[in-house]
This record gives sequence, structure tokens and C-alpha cells, in this order.
Amino acid sequence: MTSGRVREEPDATRGPLRVVIVGSGIAGLQTALAVRRLAPPSDVVLVSKAALGSGNTGYAQGGIAAVLAAGHGASGRPSGPAGGRRDSVEAHIADTLAAGAGLADPEAVEVLCRGAAEGIDALQRAGVVFDAAPHDASSPALGREAAHSAARILHLGGDATGAGLIASLTAAVRRDPAIRVLENAFVERILLDGAGGSPRAAGVEVLQDGIRRPIAASAVVLATGGAGQLFDRTTNPAIATGDGVALAWRAGAVVADLEFFQFHPTALDVPGNPLISEAVRGEGARLVDARGHRFMANYHPDGDLAPRDVVSRSIARHLAQEPTDAPGVRTGAAAGDRRARCVYLDATALGADFLARRFPSLTALTARHGYDWSAAVVPVVPAAHYWMGGVRTDTDGRTSVQGLFAVGEVARTGVHGANRLASNSLLEAVVFATRCAAALSDGDGAAPVFEAEVLDLDAETGTHPVTRRELQAVMTDHAGVLRTGSGLDVAAKQLASYRVGTDPETANLLLCARLLVRAASDRPGSCGAHHRSDQPDPALRRPAPSRSYLRIPEGTQP
Repeated sequence: MTSGRVREEPDATRGPLRVVIVGSGIAGLQTALAVRRLAPPSDVVLVSKAALGSGNTGYAQGGIAAVLAAGHGASGRPSGPAGGRRDSVEAHIADTLAAGAGLADPEAVEVLCRGAAEGIDALQRAGVVFDAAPHDASSPALGREAAHSAARILHLGGDATGAGLIASLTAAVRRDPAIRVLENAFVERILLDGAGGSPRAAGVEVLQDGIRRPIAASAVVLATGGAGQLFDRTTNPAIATGDGVALAWRAGAVVADLEFFQFHPTALDVPGNPLISEAVRGEGARLVDARGHRFMANYHPDGDLAPRDVVSRSIARHLAQEPTDAPGVRTGAAAGDRRARCVYLDATALGADFLARRFPSLTALTARHGYDWSAAVVPVVPAAHYWMGGVRTDTDGRTSVQGLFAVGEVARTGVHGANRLASNSLLEAVVFATRCAAALSDGDGAAPVFEAEVLDLDAETGTHPVTRRELQAVMTDHAGVLRTGSGLDVAAKQLASYRVGTDPETANLLLCARLLVRAASDRPGSCGAHHRSDQPDPALRRPAPSRSYLRIPEGTQP
């Protein structure tokens, strides 16, 4: 299908490579830099919905997982809580596969973990400087997080890894005059060109300052991040509205694993739900209930260092068992509040000096909300954090639509399976962004063919005008940490009754919600981040294979 306006600019499918990248987090920025490095004559347009670098990446605290080669000063060094375990790429692969609950793609996981050292090199070339080990300035400081068998997490500024990465990569992008940046620009659709049932991505239509215009391209790369705004508690910024999945779906791309949405177990229980990094528990902090009991050992042998989905689910289960008249504990907030039916993070054993040095941003964050976390526990709550599912790609970022790529959280590469291992998301963005750039520089190649079930969601034309708050309430109540078949049925009916007005972000969220609920309903058993509390223990059986979906082509019948 050809848009009549796509030719308003020069034909970008001939001559030098011209790439439009949608999104300006680590995945988008790294793709832009890598395309310019690997294909110097290329022209790159980077479209950012808000200010450059304002997405999820800047909120990342814990770091980026990588097993480094000897040149980085980390190979063969003792690593782990007891200081006696030697790390390896094979161990990182094993940890990633284990966290994925049987649905991670072994090939993609190997690409991720074996590409880690090269990915760190790419970041350092862009100006990123990681924190050094306390007693060896030539080696990076390595932390440990939940479900990692060794300390392999690199970080910046203690707990400001995302902000540090964004600052360095944004500066590198702005230094390159061949990267054209459009800020505060919203991509409304992907332009398609081609006949014979094989359309090709040929650009995007952008709305900026009230003006709608096309931008032609040789290829389009989606790097739009996630969709945390589907739920009423999220660690994501307000712009995380599932735009990339919605754009790809409408363009005819295959999506997969959409039922798997990770909830971070420790968001501070205040408005906005800012994240408290898993690295805090990696350093020794513990979750406690209203009686001060360390309850995680009751739910998993790894206790507080269990995988994220396990910890979030354990919190929900534990609170469901708590008496409604639990007395609560004093949190140390300025107002001296006491909270019942809540869990808390106890970092007091780490001491004020260590917390201020290792987690300066979190120390300042908790203080701004009236807490001295070195002296008292702080209230935490699970919050929507990361969508493992997304636009299905191969290991070079190609989607099922020719010329359309996806990298970062919006992509379903297969590395995460049913549950993401901590600090693998930044790594995935860097490794697969670089591979995507390499594929583009080589001529992009043929689009992969994925088996997929055809869905006719366009038939769901409700009449009730929906607000974002209503949508979030439905998803939180029926498609959150704990799910049931009946609850998902309720959600599906309510979502089908909704219609959206003129807000494109709410329209994208509604589409993503319908896709997620459909995928969750199609998986009756529990697996990873998708937990059906009305079904038997998932450990008793192998998970059903991943499911992929495709929009029914226009003008056809289901």
C-alpha cells in the first residue's frame, strides 16, 4: 500500500541509506550511533515523542549485566556474595534461561550474553564511564542482583546508571550533524509502500507542533520502549503508552508473548511509585511485613534474591494472608505514618555511609519523601515495570514487515521469555541495536516469516468513551500480578465496550490492553510473569509454547 504523501520528500529507498528511528532511549540512541559508525554516508532521523532521552532508560538504577573479557579487568576474578565464585558467559546464559521460565530463546540468549563485552565497548566509545572498583581503578565495580549467580552488574553514579547512559549517548548523538533530531514529535503511523501483498516500511507520518507530515525512509526502526501506563502503579514515565506495539500491529507486523508483563517488586509506595533498585537487596536489604518478619524465605529458596516475578507474586500472596487489622510498622517518615497491609524494604543494616555512597540517588529520593532509610524501613509496592512481549523480531531486529525493525523493550527478541532477568534490558538494547545497525548497513535483508494467529481486533468497536484511569483500573484489577480466567473474561468484555476519542496515546493503550488480555486468556496455565492463581503450580508441567499474533489484513474475513 502506498501513501500518496510519502513521495513529498526525496525517494529514500534509492541512494544512501536513510533510517528513521522512533524513540530516544538507549535503544534508539545506540542504533543511531551504530548506523552512523557502520554506514558513514547514511542519513539518520531520530524522532522523540518528548525531549531527547526522556524515556524509561533514564529511570534505570541497577545497571547493565555483562561478563567482561580480560581487557576490562574482570575476567576470572572471584565474584559473588561470598567472593569465591568465578563468573562466566555460560553462567550468565544459564541465569537468563532460568529466569525466562522455559520460554527464553536459547539462540537469542546466547547472542545477548556473548555480545555483552562488545556492547560495553560500544558504550565506552560513546563516552560512557562506568564506576570503578573501590580498590582497583582499572576494573569496573560489579554488583549483584536477584537471580544472578554472580556479581556482574556494571553501574554509573552508584544508582544512576540510566541517567548516566542517556547523558553520554545524547551528547554523542548531538555531536553528529548527520543525525537529525525531532523532539516533541509523535509518530502516528508507519507509511507502507509496495504491492502484491508484500508491503515495505517506507517512512513515518509525524505530528509536530500541530502539523502532520510524512518522513520518507529506507527503513524504520521502532525503539519506543514499553507500556507501563496500562496499569495504575508503574515505574515508567507518562510517555510509556505502548506506541511501538500499536504502530507495528497496524502496519501488519507479528507480535508475541504479550501476556508477560513484569512488575517490579519494590517501587516506593508514594505517588508516582519511583523505583527502588533490586541492587539494594543484592547488597543485603530485606523485605519485611507489618510485623517485621522476613517473609520471602517462606515462598522461595532464594528468598529476597528470587526472580522478580516470584518476589512480586509473593508480596501479593503475603498481603492477601495478612489480617486486615495488622498494626503496621513505623516507617520513619517525617509524618510518622503507620501503614497496614503493606510490605517494607529494610536497608537499615547497610548503614548510612554505605547507602549514601552506593545509592546516592535513592538516598536523596527517600529523603525527599520524608524517609531516612538508614534508620527505618520504607514502604514498597509492586509496580508495572517491563513488557517482555512485543513486536516479534529475529536476532538482527527485523520484524515480519520488510524494512521495519524493532529494538529495546518494544521488541520481542526472545531473550527474556516469560520473565526478564534483572539488568538484562539495557544490555539487550545495546547488543541488538548494534546488530540492527549492522543489518541495515548490509542492506537490511529479507523479513523473517513467523507463524502467527490472525486476530480481528478492529471488530471491537465499543461505545463507552474510556479514560486512561478507567483503562488502568481494569488492567490492574484483572490483568496485573495475579490473574484468573474469570477476571480476564471481565477485562476482555470491558475493553471491548470502550472507544477512544482524539487522544492517540489512549488509543494505543487500549489496543495494547486488548492484545495483552487476549494473550493472557489464551494461556490458561501460569508461567513466569503470567500467573493464574486459579491454576495449579506451574512447576508441575512444561509451559505451553510462545504465541504470536497478526492483525487480519484489511478487506479480508477472519
